[in-house]
Amino acid sequence: MMRHLCEIGDFVRRMHIHSRFGELSRARLKLLRFELRGSEAECNLLARPADPWDAGLPAEVADRNVSAQALKDAISVRALLFCALPDLSKVVMRVYRRSGESFELVITGVVRRDEEAPATVRSLAMRAKLYGLKFWLDNGILESLHPEECLVGA
Repeated sequence: MMRHLCEIGDFVRRMHIHSRFGELSRARLKLLRFELRGSEAECNLLARPADPWDAGLPAEVADRNVSAQALKDAISVRALLFCALPDLSKVVMRVYRRSGESFELVITGVVRRDEEAPATVRSLAMRAKLYGLKFWLDNGILESLHPEECLVGA
């Protein structure tokens, strides 16, 4: 029990450090919810908003940056979870983005420790798909998922 608490504390500390800055946004990544049940977990994140420096860019370019950052964050949080919690085998991940006063689900999926993307896969979207993440991209911009797409199998 004590070992599990230390591992969870390690994950939360690493997540706090990781969340401070992204590659494409200086905003914080927010952990909305984390639940551990034996060797399985659920992790909900709030994607980083656009960087203030992107204000002068065309909206489509800024939205692509936000989408790429969300995919990078989902992949790196997956790695962080499996590194900090060695007994963890499966995580249900959800990434939301703020849309006005509400949240939209943009990435979901069940990621497993044994699923790896080959180093030769250069596409960020394809790496995310190979890890088990589900999302829709339209011209490089994450679209919100519809209820039937949000059903995540165990």
